[in-house]
Amino acid sequence: MSHIAIGPNWPARLALAGLSLAALVVAIALAVTVGEMPIPLGVAFRALGNGLFGLGYPVSAIQQGVIFEYRLSRALMAALCGGALALSGAILQALLRNPLAEPYILGVSAGASTGAVAVMILGFGGATLGLSGGAFLGSVAALVLVGLLAAGAGGASDRVILAGVAGSQLFNAATATIVTTMASAEQARGVMFWLLGNFGGVRWPDLAVAAPVALLGFLVCMVHAKALDAFAFGADAAASLGIHVTRVRLVLLATTALLTATMVAIVGTVGFVGLVIPHAARFLVGPGHARLLPACLVIGAVFMILADVLSRILVPQQILPIGIVTALVGAPAFALILYRARRPA
Repeated sequence: MSHIAIGPNWPARLALAGLSLAALVVAIALAVTVGEMPIPLGVAFRALGNGLFGLGYPVSAIQQGVIFEYRLSRALMAALCGGALALSGAILQALLRNPLAEPYILGVSAGASTGAVAVMILGFGGATLGLSGGAFLGSVAALVLVGLLAAGAGGASDRVILAGVAGSQLFNAATATIVTTMASAEQARGVMFWLLGNFGGVRWPDLAVAAPVALLGFLVCMVHAKALDAFAFGADAAASLGIHVTRVRLVLLATTALLTATMVAIVGTVGFVGLVIPHAARFLVGPGHARLLPACLVIGAVFMILADVLSRILVPQQILPIGIVTALVGAPAFALILYRARRPA
């Protein structure tokens, strides 16, 4: 696979970091100006100055509210969600040595949804647990179930994917059962729309929860970047290199569950980001996780912001759930990866 050879070349690294930052800024600028109410970029900058620094520029109250309270918080949440899900996909693909592994396909997202719905509809855990706590417990339960199913089926890499599909269907069925039997009509409509992924309800307090989790998850992943490189050669090879295989697996799987659960609790289920973005990043910067993980974070963020913009403009006067847009991109990518990974006849 071809990729940009960076090596120890710091000017090239700084240039790539600058390009990544520029792409992120352009995507956010697009997100705050495009929509049902197009707003000039100059007005957007003035509104951001008012909101962030209290500069007092003359901007109408409607434009100020749309840009700062609605679109900016939505764009930043999309960036965090895209980056976190892309990181989770890269970690699962490395640990399981399977290019198709990601939170959505392995049922982690479905488990998080079930946990969140159990809190939302059944009141499981009360105010102590909260949506994020319920989603985390659900995602951990999904990982444990998939691990047990895969181990029972022999533990091969392709069995993990099949176990993930089975676990995903089981948790989706549990979620549907809770919603259809226990929720009111209004709750059912809200939950079903949330399950398809939705940034419409995101506000600044949600960012205060998501941003620390995404930053902590990224730091934990970067600390284990060399261990993830060793896992590319298998668990035995990693152990022979001095890697504490069990501890690293537990820490990284818990990190993946935390990242996925936090994002699912806030925006609902969003699929295929963790599948597509790590492959795109690997194509650009190579397989080394010291470069791959930051690339996943940035590319995932830009991808999700642009997907959210598309969800607002594809159908006039209607906002599509973000999960539909990511599935339109991810499903063909999944088929392509599956085709390239086929065994020779």
